[in-house]
Amino acid sequence: MQTSKMRRKVVPTAADGESADKLDQLLLSAAVCNGEDLGPFVRKAFTSGKPETLLHHLRHFARSKESEIEEVCKAHYQDFIIAVDDLRSLLSDVDSLKSSLSNSNSQLQSVASPLLASLDSFVDARNVSRNVALTLDSVRTCVQLTELCSRANLHLSANNFYMALKCLNSIERDYLAKTPSSTIRRMLEKHIPAIRSHIERRVNKEFGDWLVEIRIVSRNLGQLAIGQASAARQREEELRMKQRQAEEQSRLSLRDCVYALEEEEDDLLGGIGDEGTNGYSNGGNGMLGFDLTPLYRAYHIHQTLGLEDRFKQYYFENRKLQLTSDFQVSSMTPFLESHQTFFAQIAGFFIVEDRILRTGGRLISKMEVENLWDTAVSKMCSVLEDQFSRMQTANHLLLIKDYVSLLGVTARGYGYPVDALLDVLSKHRDKYHELLLSDCRKQIAEALAADKFEQMLMKKEYEYSMNVLSFQIQTSDITPAFPYVAPFSSTVPDCCRIVRSFIEDSVSFMSYGGQLDFYDVVKKYLDRLLTEVLDGGLSKLINTSIHGVSQAMQVAANMAVLERACDYFFRHAAQLSGVPLRMVERSRRQFPLNKARDVAEEMLSGMLKQKVDGFMTLVENVNWMADGACSNSGSQESFTRSAFSHIRDDCGSFTWGIKNQAPLLSETEANQLKTALAEARQLSNLLLSNHPENFLNPVIRERSYNALDYRKVVIISEKLRDQSDRLFGTFGTRGYKQNPKMKSLDALIKRLKDVN
Repeated sequence: MQTSKMRRKVVPTAADGESADKLDQLLLSAAVCNGEDLGPFVRKAFTSGKPETLLHHLRHFARSKESEIEEVCKAHYQDFIIAVDDLRSLLSDVDSLKSSLSNSNSQLQSVASPLLASLDSFVDARNVSRNVALTLDSVRTCVQLTELCSRANLHLSANNFYMALKCLNSIERDYLAKTPSSTIRRMLEKHIPAIRSHIERRVNKEFGDWLVEIRIVSRNLGQLAIGQASAARQREEELRMKQRQAEEQSRLSLRDCVYALEEEEDDLLGGIGDEGTNGYSNGGNGMLGFDLTPLYRAYHIHQTLGLEDRFKQYYFENRKLQLTSDFQVSSMTPFLESHQTFFAQIAGFFIVEDRILRTGGRLISKMEVENLWDTAVSKMCSVLEDQFSRMQTANHLLLIKDYVSLLGVTARGYGYPVDALLDVLSKHRDKYHELLLSDCRKQIAEALAADKFEQMLMKKEYEYSMNVLSFQIQTSDITPAFPYVAPFSSTVPDCCRIVRSFIEDSVSFMSYGGQLDFYDVVKKYLDRLLTEVLDGGLSKLINTSIHGVSQAMQVAANMAVLERACDYFFRHAAQLSGVPLRMVERSRRQFPLNKARDVAEEMLSGMLKQKVDGFMTLVENVNWMADGACSNSGSQESFTRSAFSHIRDDCGSFTWGIKNQAPLLSETEANQLKTALAEARQLSNLLLSNHPENFLNPVIRERSYNALDYRKVVIISEKLRDQSDRLFGTFGTRGYKQNPKMKSLDALIKRLKDVN
């Protein structure tokens, strides 16, 4: 047992007055005792040039320590002598113990000999037992291994690859290392990798077949999903139509009404493979079964084989290649015929990917699906840009836009962003409306060219509803008797149908395009249609195709009806756009057909002036003195009668036109013109009647001739009297029988003169 003593640090002390040499010696001794570095002392000695002093001090220190060593050795020697004495006494005790042990050993061997023989027999028996147990364990292991191999073969035969792999893993983990037969071990080591390779090939083949099948299923699935979105939109439109009808009826009705719109709770794509999202789901229970079992089976098998990452990469690359092939647009087929298949294929692709993302157990990540969607959106946008730039038919643009918007609704239902697609549709809004305006310009030109300027005859109530009530151009809420002669010609409902179709197409293009408030856009293009197309067409028609008062009056009547129709157009656009009617009625605008109305007013005014000038010329050119024989008096009378008949008919036409042309004239002007024409018409009726003396009857005069001045009647009547008596006396009229009408006219003149 070793003991260690702590060394105390020696601090040199020196009395006052000691020499420097004595102090250096003490410092050196203290440094050596404390185990300090002697380098400073050596340097100092050589620096001062006194190395002999340092050697002297060291020798002095060594001699001082030798005495201490000697004292220590003496003390240890005494301890050693005492220890040797103790050992000698111990040797005698050991000898006695050795003899005692030898005797005990002899006795033990004599007693244990029979026991050793029994022990040898026991050891032999135990070895035999161990060998038998080891043999039984080996046989049991071989039996279990054989059963596992047989079970693995059965699973392989039944194409139950996962269970076959589980059997192989169990063989490797539990039996391969402890198989007693080296032959069996080598056989297993050879066949297990081959079986795994076989399973991998079979699963990859099934996965490849699924990839081919899922493309067809995706197209059908996309068509079904978009069809359901279309049905949902149709139901929504029907609900809106019912709501608009209810609002309109409530607005027009004087009694309070309560309307309830029943709304069906219907999921957008309910039933399309909508299973749970936990774990794996094959998606085969929907309205259109798409089986994901081969995919998930292949994924699970590769997970079991430890090839999960490789299969994920393999799956993603193959699906990306499929999506790339879906982007191909056939140049042999018009895009209008193939666009539904094109978009349905892409929609079905991402419906399947959404299901795999939610149920595939991390087979594909959300980031990868989003990257694929971004690629698809970019490609679809480029295809739409290219195809829209080539299209020159508004209806084609509308068809594709509607299907793309349905695709957007379907994709948004699965959480995919579609803003880029909607931006492309909004970008081509102006082109669509320009094409639509061009189509409407042709249709309106054809409708105006086919107008016969005849009042429209409606024989059935459905014709009245289709041509009048549907455009709200009726003047009364009372249904007229049939057959009904409308004040307008057939071109009015034809143009109304064209404008209404334009509004509906415009709203249809603007609806579901990402822009909620699009009434201002629809109104802008509706203004262009009315002011540029319809107004321009009517102006051209009036300037080039109107010949005669009846046609001008018919066009004027059409203008009055079209003004009411224009109010309906803006209300209809507001209803379809979801804008309250009170806002539209609050912001009423001017009549958009101002140009055509001004042209019609100018033409009517010109015709009226022309007729008045003609009447004045006719009066000036009439030869009131008979130049021929008395036999010509009949011809003169016939001519006069025809002139007054023409005047009466023209006055009647102008009066009817004024009655139906409130927009063209102010109320005061219309009343003045009607009064002036009424006087001419009543005078013509009086002079053409068979009993002019009826003018003297106060009742008849108030009812039929209230606008006539009897002084003017006397003057005109005297002009129409037979002039022969005044020229030739009784000689010229001998044998001539006076007309009874002239007798009545003479009596009227005489009575009026008496009154005067």
